[in-house]
Amino acid sequence: MRVTVSRKAHFNAAHRLYRKDWSDEKNDSVFGKCNNPNFHGHNYELIVSVTGKINPDTGYVIDIKDLADIILEEVERRFDHKNLNLDVPEFSDLNPTAENIAVIIWNKIRKRIDADKDLEVVLYETPRNFVSYKGESAN
Repeated sequence: MRVTVSRKAHFNAAHRLYRKDWSDEKNDSVFGKCNNPNFHGHNYELIVSVTGKINPDTGYVIDIKDLADIILEEVERRFDHKNLNLDVPEFSDLNPTAENIAVIIWNKIRKRIDADKDLEVVLYETPRNFVSYKGESAN
């Protein structure tokens, strides 16, 4: 029997979508207002889900307090009230799109979750725009 345990979190961050190797015109054409040279911000909502077997001793898939601490340490402290382009090293050469942010978060959390458990990250950039990432497919 496999069960999914989820934890919600929140962080605020600014970013700019652009590629250094493209002209201003191409960046404007592709990224529009998200290419504002003065950046723009989002109130990100995050849902982290861990799926696995229930431990017969504890009754837990994962201790929710442990999951909350992992999210706090790996995501909230690193991303909250930051400029992702300037303050987060992972985005110094990576465009901080919602897709890339979700993958970075997944990679940070994955190393802290037991290998026998599945991990999914759902990142809401706005209440209507969100991405999800479950890791690389074997196919």
